[in-house]
Amino acid sequence: MSFFGFGQSADIDIVLNDAETRKKAEHKSEDGRKDKYFLFYDGETVSGKVNVTLKYPGKRLEHNGIKIEFIGQIELYYDRGNHHEFVSLVKDLARPGELTQSQTFDFEFTHVEKPYESYTGQNVKLRYFLRATVSRRLNDVSKELDIVVHTLSSYPELNSSIKMEVGIEDCLHIEFEYNKSKYHLKDVIVGKIYFLLVRIKIKHMEIDIIKRETTGTGPNVYHENDTIAKYEIMDGAPVRGESIPIRLFLAGYEMTPSMRDINKKFSVRYYLNLVLIDEEERRYFKQQEITLWRKGDIVRKSMSHQAIIASQRFEGSSNPEKSQTQSNEEDDS
Repeated sequence: MSFFGFGQSADIDIVLNDAETRKKAEHKSEDGRKDKYFLFYDGETVSGKVNVTLKYPGKRLEHNGIKIEFIGQIELYYDRGNHHEFVSLVKDLARPGELTQSQTFDFEFTHVEKPYESYTGQNVKLRYFLRATVSRRLNDVSKELDIVVHTLSSYPELNSSIKMEVGIEDCLHIEFEYNKSKYHLKDVIVGKIYFLLVRIKIKHMEIDIIKRETTGTGPNVYHENDTIAKYEIMDGAPVRGESIPIRLFLAGYEMTPSMRDINKKFSVRYYLNLVLIDEEERRYFKQQEITLWRKGDIVRKSMSHQAIIASQRFEGSSNPEKSQTQSNEEDDS
């Protein structure tokens, strides 16, 4: 081995044990590109192999140890130097010594806690990844493998409807009602708008879904609003006593579950924003927060027994055998 790094070197590859059967999920990167990554749930075991391939057969590779880490971290874009790790697990694969030939090392992180959903936003990124490292005196050799984590929930017990009013004294009185306040990501927002008093000339009306990402604390709080969807309710003037039905399908839009105070670093909230525009281009708004969640039943068929057990804490179940039976019944149907 040369002091100048011209001696032996190695390539590292991380291969998951269930790579051929594990489901993949699309996830957006920082540059907006979508890639597919292996999908995991809270409580699932992460296991596989680390292949260390020597670049020059016959030459030995001295090292100060070989390890693999499982890391969950949050990166705030305005503070890129600091990575906030909320999960950090390490397995030593080899003690300091030397490799005389290419070698494969097995690893397993059992029932790993993955408390938050993977997320890439305007000002923040939450990611999970494996990192294998061959430690060397001058320059380490490492390789990372990103995975995606989805958090599962079940149908909320309390899910009251939303009723609101928009009013300008003696000019406008509108009531609107949505069937519930909590929706899963493939749900349909059903509602109705009632015109009780119309003395201004409304020419356009729409509902927007707005995503609000909040990062930081104290004086360093940043808000980013992003309009996810625009749904035109009406184009033309309504009359008193008229009611307009609303059906807005969420499945066609890119959204995540609502996230509140994730590791005290960021939040993601969603709002329904009712917009009215009159003939003089004046705009009237009324905003209401809704909660979005990821429905667990949809993915049951592809979940392992470990993930079913892990999801029970969201579903309030305490009988893993029952959940496994339900999963098997769904597979059979």
